[in-house]
Amino acid sequence: MVLRCHNRVLLLLVILALAATALPFVNYAPNRLVSGESRALWQLWPSYAALGLIVPALLLVLAFLPRRGALAATLLLAEAAFIALVWSAGRAATDLAEQGSTLARTSPGSGLWLWLALSLLICSDVIRRLTVNPIGRWLLQAQLWLVPLWLLLSGELDRLSLLKEYANRQEVFNDALAQHLTILFGTLVPALALGLAIGLWCYRHPARQGPVFTVLNVIQTVPSVALFGLLIAPLAGLVAEFPWLARVGVAGTGLTPALIALVLYALLPLVRGVVAGLNQVPADVLESARGMGMSGKQQFWHVRLPLALPILLRSLRVVAVQTVGMAVIAALIGAGGFGALVFQGLLSSALDLVLLGVIPVIALAVAVDALFALGIALLEVKQP
Repeated sequence: MVLRCHNRVLLLLVILALAATALPFVNYAPNRLVSGESRALWQLWPSYAALGLIVPALLLVLAFLPRRGALAATLLLAEAAFIALVWSAGRAATDLAEQGSTLARTSPGSGLWLWLALSLLICSDVIRRLTVNPIGRWLLQAQLWLVPLWLLLSGELDRLSLLKEYANRQEVFNDALAQHLTILFGTLVPALALGLAIGLWCYRHPARQGPVFTVLNVIQTVPSVALFGLLIAPLAGLVAEFPWLARVGVAGTGLTPALIALVLYALLPLVRGVVAGLNQVPADVLESARGMGMSGKQQFWHVRLPLALPILLRSLRVVAVQTVGMAVIAALIGAGGFGALVFQGLLSSALDLVLLGVIPVIALAVAVDALFALGIALLEVKQP
C-alpha cells in the first residue's frame, strides 16, 4: 500500500516547523543595553523539549489521513500549539527574570516567530478546507485569537521585553495609536467621497475612463516617499502666501501632505471598484427593474448600488489595509503614528522599540481586513 499525502501544504509547513527547531526560541539579555544571547527550547525546559518534536510529528501523520476528521484534529492541534507557544514565551521571560535580574530582557527568537507564523498558516489552510461558508471561516479565524488575547490582558506576557517597552512608553504609544487612526480615517473619508464621485462620472461617460485611469495609474507608480517630498514645497509656498492656512492646520510637513498623498494613492482602487461594481450588474436584473416601473434613480439606489456594494467594499478594504501600512512611511515627514516609533527605534538600534511600532501596525491591518471581510460576508449572505 502506497501512502498518499492528502495535504501537501500541511506537509511543507510541518517540514519547516521541524527545521525551526534549530533556531533560537528566545533571546535573553541581562538588561536593555547589553547584547542578548540565544536560548533554544531544550535549554529552557529540557524535560518538555520533546513536545517540540511530538506536535510536528502528529501533524505530519494527519497530513496523510484523508478523512474530514483529520482536518478538525489538525486545526485543534495547530491552534493548541499556537496558544502554547504564546504562553511559553511569557513563561520563559518570567523564568529567566527570576533566575537573573528584574532588568533582564527576554524577546522571542527567530525560531519562536517562525513557529507562530507556521501555526497560523496551518490553521488558515485547514479552515479554508473545512468550510466554504465565509462567515464560518471568519468565526473560526477570529476564535484563534481569544486565548492569546486573554493571556496578553491577564499579564502572563508582561515580562517579555516588548511589553516592558510598552510599559515604559505607554503614553507615547497611545498618542501614536491615536495619530495612526487619525491618518487612517482622515484618508478613507475624503478618498471614498472623491472615489465615488470620479467613479460615477467615469461610469456615465465611458470615453473618459482611459484618461482618468492613466492619470491615476501614474500617481500610483510614484514612490510614496517621493510623493510626500513633492508635496512639501507647494504646501509650504501656499502657507507662506496665505498665512490663514497655517491657522487651520495646513503645513508643508506633518499631517497635511501625508493625507493628500494617501488620498491620491487610494483613488485608483476605489474608482476601479466603483466602475467594475456598476458594470457587473446583470442586464436582465435592470430590465426586470424597468419592467416593475422603477425610475433611473430608483434603479440606481435599489438595484445597481446594492449589487455593486460588495466589489466597492473589496476596493475599500484594499485601500484601508494599504493606508495602515503606508502611514508608517508618512512619519518621515512628521505625520506621526506608529512610524515615529519605528524610525526612532531604527535610529537608536532598539529592536524592541521597532517592534513596538511594527506589531501594532500589523495587528491594526489584520483587524481592519477582518472587519471588512465580515461585512462583505454578511452582504453576500443577504444577497440571493
